[in-house]
Amino acid sequence: MDGEFVDCEDAKINILSHVVHYGTGFFEGIRAYKTEKGGAIFRLKEHTNRLYDSAKIYRTEIPYTKEEFNQAIIDTLKINNLEEGYIRPLIYRGYNKLGVNPFTCPVQAMIAAWKWGKYLGEEAMKDGVSVKISSWRRLAPNTMPTMAKASGNYLSSQLIKMEALVDGYEEGIALDYNGYVSEGSGENIFIIKNNIIYTPAMSGSALPGITRDAIVTVARDLGYDVREEGVPREMLYIADEIFLTGTAAEITPVSRVDKIKIGAGERGPITEKIQTKFFSIVEGREEDKYNWLTYIK
Repeated sequence: MDGEFVDCEDAKINILSHVVHYGTGFFEGIRAYKTEKGGAIFRLKEHTNRLYDSAKIYRTEIPYTKEEFNQAIIDTLKINNLEEGYIRPLIYRGYNKLGVNPFTCPVQAMIAAWKWGKYLGEEAMKDGVSVKISSWRRLAPNTMPTMAKASGNYLSSQLIKMEALVDGYEEGIALDYNGYVSEGSGENIFIIKNNIIYTPAMSGSALPGITRDAIVTVARDLGYDVREEGVPREMLYIADEIFLTGTAAEITPVSRVDKIKIGAGERGPITEKIQTKFFSIVEGREEDKYNWLTYIK
């Protein structure tokens, strides 16, 4: 916290901190994978760049260089003896005085790391998850910036997730303000039809996912036509395969949408091929030709 290591139970903030009352935080989710060469962080620089971009959108100056922040993330893994796990950096506004205006409040930083398994369950990586189209839409332009990974944005994600769970699904898919497919509560989405891979464009209020970008790269290198464009809702129902991507979710197949079976109702062959390629790279079994890995040691 703010440049010093503290035990988790001692990591405390003022209850009147701006972030608590107004959601003024910007965060990342980053994974480290265990490889034969030791632990390696997946796309560390890209995650830090997005963190700084998120803060910039909200006129927030981070009081550390990117190089200092990257080193602090590496050091947090080292001091916790973690070769693999999940990393949560957070930039937030602390306390000076209460009020909507954030400028008077100090900019503070936190980095935590811990072991975390598959976000939607180990079995989901093969069997897939059941999702529903949420009644909650993603944010419209000029309401809140969806390119920023900001804490307050995730109130929307919570509504999508809670509705899905209460209705008996594992995840929800939100539409954008025009009624096109946007994203899950915390994942980007890919749709496969006739060997063409589609994913919603950034104009559809979706977060520019780091894993999303990696999957686009991997899929194209595997020879697939990947198209970033508007995806109508009904295309989900007739897809051959669907999968979700994200740091936490990694590459998770979708088995059903609104109880309609997708393909064989489990992971499809193209999804499996992309999964295999992705994990071979991040787990160090294949050459990291994209320079995605930052080794902890």
